[in-house]
Amino acid sequence: MAGILDLLNSDLGKNIISGVAGSTGTNTAQTSSVLTMALPVLMKAMQRNAATPEGAAGLMSAIQGKHSGGILDNLSGLFDGGVDDSVKQDGQNILGHVLGAKQEGVEKILGQKAGLDAGAVSNIMKVAAPILMGVLGNQAKQQNISATNGIGDLLGGMLGGSSDDKEQSFLSSILDADGDGSIVDDVAGMVLGQAKGKGGIGGLIGGLFGGK
Repeated sequence: MAGILDLLNSDLGKNIISGVAGSTGTNTAQTSSVLTMALPVLMKAMQRNAATPEGAAGLMSAIQGKHSGGILDNLSGLFDGGVDDSVKQDGQNILGHVLGAKQEGVEKILGQKAGLDAGAVSNIMKVAAPILMGVLGNQAKQQNISATNGIGDLLGGMLGGSSDDKEQSFLSSILDADGDGSIVDDVAGMVLGQAKGKGGIGGLIGGLFGGK
């Protein structure tokens, strides 16, 4: 199964990055940095939420309904002329549901490392969240996942499946941060030490943080 960061490196991913950048007024390099960090964090949060029967049922309902993947069929229409406010509101609803009270802290930490203010990161994530949900819906259809007990495997596979404990610890630590940003440098250093010379989420995120 292709991972979420493989998607960002694909032609589709480049179109998504370019479109999100254009619709939020940020350059593609900054947008790519934010998405490379933010999408795994969002998926890790979804994985946590889906660990409960209620959370898994809610996510399954979303990706079988409104977020079944149709948004990917007309990305040019989505981005041409600017993203509609209803899409951004949908994104905010997704972020609020997935991250809850952690949203502001996550945006602040990612902004520090991408060289953007938290507001710019928030705008990027609002546009990207419905697209991420569409990717999940599309993957669920391709893999014929129709029961809630398959959600965890879907998310785990897209996060890298066998990602090592250090990478997963990094994602969890971002979600557990209290918003002051103090934790991220220690965690990033840990990931860098473990991920140096290897690919996957740890390598990519470690590389990004190593350059800041």
